[in-house]
Amino acid sequence: MTAPGRGSLVDVPGLGVGHAGLGDTGVTVVLARSRVGATASVDVRGGGPGTRETDLLEPHNTVERVHAVVLAGGSAFGLAAADGVMSTLEAAGHGFPVFGEDRPGPRVPIVPGAVIFDLLVGDAAHRPTAADGAAATRAALSAGDDRASGSVGAGCGATAGVLRGGFGQASRRVGEYTVAAGVVANPVGEVIDAVTGRFHGDPTPAPVDPRRFAALERTEAKLNTTIGVVATDAPVTKAQARRLAMVGHDGIARAVHPAHSPLDGDTLFVLSTAERAHGVEVATLHGLGAAAAEVVAAAIVDAVVQADPGFGLGTYRELAVG
Repeated sequence: MTAPGRGSLVDVPGLGVGHAGLGDTGVTVVLARSRVGATASVDVRGGGPGTRETDLLEPHNTVERVHAVVLAGGSAFGLAAADGVMSTLEAAGHGFPVFGEDRPGPRVPIVPGAVIFDLLVGDAAHRPTAADGAAATRAALSAGDDRASGSVGAGCGATAGVLRGGFGQASRRVGEYTVAAGVVANPVGEVIDAVTGRFHGDPTPAPVDPRRFAALERTEAKLNTTIGVVATDAPVTKAQARRLAMVGHDGIARAVHPAHSPLDGDTLFVLSTAERAHGVEVATLHGLGAAAAEVVAAAIVDAVVQADPGFGLGTYRELAVG
């Protein structure tokens, strides 16, 4: 569904978003439309991450820009989707030119990614493949303005505590810049306060019926994960992008109780689409960080609010009062 009024990743100029939904799992690709890519970093807080190409995003390492980020279901098997993302981007002329821009030759797209554990939803043998990564990339390249939320892309098989999770989006303006988030909400912890029936991350949506919520079947703790992308058009440096990723995790902590557990693989990437990463002042970075936490929390709420029924799991929309 389309998120009403919260905003989306594509509010940040220079980004494209595409999904490949497979029913009980899927792939979401967030790409930089510029062939030179986007300044990027990452912060991993969960105890059980499933990731790819995160070391190169450390501020002290050489690579400054990436060409896309892939989010997928399928646990570690889902990392295979990145192969399709890379091949599709190379064919479209995106990637690091091995012999330079003036000579023909291979291009190497830089595509970090993360996966969620969704193997207990639907068919455990059904996992995203390179072909699904390619399909999501083509969608991002062709239209790229997908504002859908809920049971789409990598959020198809997501669960949020006892409820259906999903993929959520949100954005905020910070002065002349935009900060946005796209998050796959799949935490072990709960997003709803069992006493009040309201979201931890946002008290404004209608509450759920606490009695009906308490009656939902609790499954044994399992590997989960909340993963996502925070994006901005502010010209942050790679080190400043890392700071935004770190502060963005405050949004997970606000929206999920408990967060960053040993069974989660909570991972947030940050992308800046600014052409030159010359950095921002400390006061500006402070405002961007505050917004990063806000949009991550809002995106998690959006993911759960928009989730569709399925797989015998409860949904917010079924339990909401009024």
